[in-house]
Amino acid sequence: MSDQKNSNQKSSESPKYWFSAKKYGWGWGFPTCWQGWLVMLGTFTVMLGALLLIDYLRAPFPFILLAIIVPCIALVTACVLKGPPPKWRFGDDGMDD
Repeated sequence: MSDQKNSNQKSSESPKYWFSAKKYGWGWGFPTCWQGWLVMLGTFTVMLGALLLIDYLRAPFPFILLAIIVPCIALVTACVLKGPPPKWRFGDDGMDD
């Protein structure tokens, strides 16, 4: 009975991190669960929407702000909050992939 209870708890828990650690360099890699992919999709949707809706020749500042700066800040914030702590990595340093 306790084995079934433990297996149900493990399957209902969400993953610890939404984004993986990069193997080389600083920062995060690809998303590891649907929540991370949803954040990525939202980021690119906002970027594409700003590209299509804002006339970047007449209004370059709002375009840069809404198409680049805001989505990038939101993505990095999500990675900081829901990813492993960022650090420099130089290949296989014992992290689990």
